[in-house]
Amino acid sequence: MKLLTQEVDRIVGRALEEDLGWEDITTRSIVPPNARGKAVIVAKRRGVLAGVDVAVAVFRRLDPDLSVDILTTDGVWVEPGTLLLRIEGRLPGILAGERVALNFLQRLSGIATATARYVQAVAGTKVRIIDTRKTTPGLRVLEKYAVRIAGGFNHRFNLSDGVLIKDNHLAALRSLEVGLRQAIQMAKENVPHGMRVQVEVETAEEAEEAAAAGADALLLDNMALPDMRRVAGRLRGKVILEASGGITLETVRAVAETGVDLISVGALTHSSPALDISMDLEE
Repeated sequence: MKLLTQEVDRIVGRALEEDLGWEDITTRSIVPPNARGKAVIVAKRRGVLAGVDVAVAVFRRLDPDLSVDILTTDGVWVEPGTLLLRIEGRLPGILAGERVALNFLQRLSGIATATARYVQAVAGTKVRIIDTRKTTPGLRVLEKYAVRIAGGFNHRFNLSDGVLIKDNHLAALRSLEVGLRQAIQMAKENVPHGMRVQVEVETAEEAEEAAAAGADALLLDNMALPDMRRVAGRLRGKVILEASGGITLETVRAVAETGVDLISVGALTHSSPALDISMDLEE
């Protein structure tokens, strides 16, 4: 479950370029370039840690000679006061990297924490919690990693990963007098062999029509629980069933118990609050 070093370096480089501008003028103006010190990064609230390797990459990009010790690994529940990283070396690199390193840790740990809570909420069922493409532009690889590290699973990474015929696709085709069944047949004929074709449906009747037309998976969009149970009772094992749309931590268990296979939660990556994490210099 390791992140690709090249991808992390690219994202970290852009983040530092954004944050530093020409230079860290505050540090340059008051801190001697060879002044040395130590700092620790510490959790301030309970949550699941994610993004340690990214934070390390931030400091080492700024100063390869910095010593960065990992004290807690990704995927672990941490309590307030848990030490996550210790950094030692020249102070300019430590100070310049603080905000970017914390931004990554807080954002990714927030996603991991939310994911872990959803996974816990459906424990004992066979349902998988999955993410969506509702990610921060440029950070998708990291945010989807945070979902995985907390026990969730990834949906499509991008539009080339699989076919998902959504309501707007069908609306566009209706103007061409192409219906649901024909759309599924067209997809089956035009995508690579073995690629799954998924269709978004809103009613039990649409679900049965799509399954009969050869869909491999159905996305049950904002469907009422009784309709989900009806669809699962008739189609489970024949097609993959994914529930989606407005599912919260309070409702996810009831959705899981309808018999669906997957539950996608866009809020994991678009609305999870950051986990409170800070960096303190040791005097």
